[in-house]
Amino acid sequence: METGVNYYVPAAVVFLVLIAKLPALLRGWRLPMVRTVNIALALGCAVFTFSAPPTIMLVNRLTGVSNFSAPLVYVMLSAFSCSFLVLIENWRADSRHQAVARRRVRRWKLAYTLVGLIIIACFVLGEAPEERLRDFDTYYSATPFIREMIFTYLLAHCVAVGAATVVTWKWSLDIRKDARKQSATAQVRCLWAGLLTLAVGFLLELIFGIVKLTGALTRSPLLNEGVAPLISLAAFVVSAGFLIPVFGQRAIERVWQPWRAYRTLNPLHRVVRPPNPDPAHPALLVLPWHAGPEQRLVHRETSIQDWILGLRPYFDDDVRERAHLRAVEDGASGANAVAAGLAAMVRSAADSRGRGEKAENEENGRAVSAYREAETQYRDLPERLSRAL
Repeated sequence: METGVNYYVPAAVVFLVLIAKLPALLRGWRLPMVRTVNIALALGCAVFTFSAPPTIMLVNRLTGVSNFSAPLVYVMLSAFSCSFLVLIENWRADSRHQAVARRRVRRWKLAYTLVGLIIIACFVLGEAPEERLRDFDTYYSATPFIREMIFTYLLAHCVAVGAATVVTWKWSLDIRKDARKQSATAQVRCLWAGLLTLAVGFLLELIFGIVKLTGALTRSPLLNEGVAPLISLAAFVVSAGFLIPVFGQRAIERVWQPWRAYRTLNPLHRVVRPPNPDPAHPALLVLPWHAGPEQRLVHRETSIQDWILGLRPYFDDDVRERAHLRAVEDGASGANAVAAGLAAMVRSAADSRGRGEKAENEENGRAVSAYREAETQYRDLPERLSRAL
């Protein structure tokens, strides 16, 4: 019996993605976009599962119909192809074009429902008595009605993925300019990356369909069997393209950006940390191993803020002013010059504390006021200070 690894592995990957998205599906079932994404994933999982030779053999045995799996898989694949087009229509639709998108979706559904009916009718009218687990397309490509069934599903698949390739590629070009801007949001960047990935995945699907169609026309089993790894690769790429816009923005905003900010604060954290900190101080409490980047960032920011409060008695406004003037003379911008002055003052205060010098009885009013004013003006002041250090 064939192992079907080329089919079960991508099916398992798609199934895991579907399970991960189940909570979002339950919360947003009424949204067409959410429904379509999950339906596409479910259909993809079903197509790969039922295309595997062991599953084909099992279905044929259970139904008692030789090659019953063929029309079953072809109808599933046609529905899967249709889901690509429906997903893109729902994805592109905005509030001004909802009616147009709904009409297009209805047309695609009607067209691929007709394809499914043609596949079933051809199988009923044709004869395919000998079970074929891997080379059904090439073996029966000259058989009346079965031949029409094979070409119908392959052409429908090629049309769907071809149209999807063109649409996603053109759309990715449209938003490429926005994605390359420094001010582009994470949502725009993820949408562009997802569309580009989808275009590549759909192109691989198109190549698969063309090779299968060529194999059926030439009755070449070599082409039919050699294309199996390609469909697995296409499944991984298309799945990634669907997931990048859905999870990419969240990953950037909740993982990458907090982690980058956490790493950026390293220099400031090292400078303001007391040489002999109190082990019971909240800033030294060990975070659990499962703490995420956001939690670690908040912990570090709180620690830095608390330790800077302890440095205030050592602040020297003369140090700040001299460093600020030097930065201005060197051509630094206003924000960078302010950060350079404050960073020099913080480092000087930390050095004084480290040498054990006696702090002033009263805080330096001008220095503290300058620091507070900068905190109010620049929300990312700790990161600016850290970069200056």
